[in-house]
Amino acid sequence: MLYPKIPLAQNLIEIFRQKGIKHIVISPGSRNAPLTIGFASNPEFNCFSIADERCAGFFALGIAQQTRKPVAVVCTSGSALLNYYPALAEAYYSQVPFVVVSADRPLNKIDIGDGQTIRQQNVFSNHTLYNANLTEEASEENNKKICEALETCVLKKGPVHINIPFEEPLYETTEVAKFLEIPNQTIETHPVVTSPELFKKLKDLYTSFRKKLVLVGTNYPNEINSDVLEKLANDPSVVVMTETTSNLHHEKFVNNIDVLITPFTQEDFKAFQPDLLITFGGMIVSKRIKAFLRKYQPQEHWHIDPLRAYDTFGCLSQHIEEHPNNFLTKLLTETNPTESNYNDFVQKIKAKRKEKTADFTRTAPYSDFTIFDKIVKALPENIQLQVGNSSAIRYLQLFDLNPSIEVFCNRGTSGIDGSTSTAIGAATVTKKPVILITGDVSFFYDSNALWNNYIPENFKIILINNSGGGIFRILPGHQKTDIFSTFFETQHNLNAEYLAKMFGFNYFYAQNELEVQIGLEQFLKCDKKCILEVATPTEVNDQVLNEFLKLKLLFP
Repeated sequence: MLYPKIPLAQNLIEIFRQKGIKHIVISPGSRNAPLTIGFASNPEFNCFSIADERCAGFFALGIAQQTRKPVAVVCTSGSALLNYYPALAEAYYSQVPFVVVSADRPLNKIDIGDGQTIRQQNVFSNHTLYNANLTEEASEENNKKICEALETCVLKKGPVHINIPFEEPLYETTEVAKFLEIPNQTIETHPVVTSPELFKKLKDLYTSFRKKLVLVGTNYPNEINSDVLEKLANDPSVVVMTETTSNLHHEKFVNNIDVLITPFTQEDFKAFQPDLLITFGGMIVSKRIKAFLRKYQPQEHWHIDPLRAYDTFGCLSQHIEEHPNNFLTKLLTETNPTESNYNDFVQKIKAKRKEKTADFTRTAPYSDFTIFDKIVKALPENIQLQVGNSSAIRYLQLFDLNPSIEVFCNRGTSGIDGSTSTAIGAATVTKKPVILITGDVSFFYDSNALWNNYIPENFKIILINNSGGGIFRILPGHQKTDIFSTFFETQHNLNAEYLAKMFGFNYFYAQNELEVQIGLEQFLKCDKKCILEVATPTEVNDQVLNEFLKLKLLFP
């Protein structure tokens, strides 16, 4: 087998092999040549070549999102490294294991005017769990830092950065490698079981409350046992609110949060105000539920997560450092349902909302709103749905998805910048067909994602093109001025036809209800990678959505 001649590169590659890092995403360059040669020559690594570093970062994120194991991105020195930052920040806030390996100039070449050099050490320190700044010569200390970085990445679920300096010559190879001792060490982890004393305190509090709200953000499929879900659903003192990204389903759960609470009066909000709020999972999409809980705060807020707890609502009282399924299983086994009308109050409102929403949808004019309704009803079972940020994920939250569909979205930083690249990365490792639903600004922003030789044939994109950032029309501050349309909405007249042709995608286009119906049928039957672009009316979309959200008029 071929190895780079530089001992430091040999040792890093061997440590990655021993630690079970399988997927390596390489951004082509010169300074990282020793690593590229070593990884690509070793059959134990699955290597990908992605030229655009920002796309490479999100592509790797998509693989890590699905495998839930560290994926490495490898780049040359200089500004190339900085293009990984958006994906790295997303990995940090979404708790995805992610390894950045940056080749660097030797330390004496930094800040002397040498080409393609920047200050790479600790450049991501605000959003990394560990930074390994290696020295130029192979050493046991360097090996220790590499091991600590990888172990931290796994145990604390997040990004780490390994910066590795190389001096020329960079391309020399050898068939014999010499490895220094690789330490077999582990780092301390957070406790995974709630202490008996704390559990008793929490159990007593839990049984004392008559209004308990469980709110679930981004969550992997099949993380919570069905018996836990049943017990929560059938406790009259519990209301469970789930977001589309929670991947949790039950007929009694509220999975269209904004539809339920937007028309509430002050009296309704007070009646709905929980005594206890229990949260788990990642970031929450709904601005309305966040605004409600910040104004009508519960007496107690518990967040269940082995690693982190954000005080999203300004009232966090307990971080339960345990897996949610384990804690809830114990809690619900040792407690009985509490007599209350809290769940019944919500179920009656939910039933009315569902009926009136169906009435509104049948008569609403062609728009983003009606298109999402048609898409959701047409989606096949047992697929993976990747969703772009901004308006795409917010529209999707208004409708009921088939429970067999898995949903993923980059909600760590909620950026539009890498949705397509993430979806493609995910598609390379999942066994399910993947459909990405995205908006036009997000799609064109990340169009280099299609410059990729690894896109599977069962990957498809539904592109909702409303000719700009339509989300800004439904946010406070919208104004019909040239400044607003140019600098906020970024209005445009682009479509994806020629991009699709250039990158080998089948392409379908629709701009009215009949064409959407026909287009969806053709799109879903297509056995090749394809794009369905749906054009919607810029001037109508926000009007329809705002009319729907004027729920005081629609939902008596």
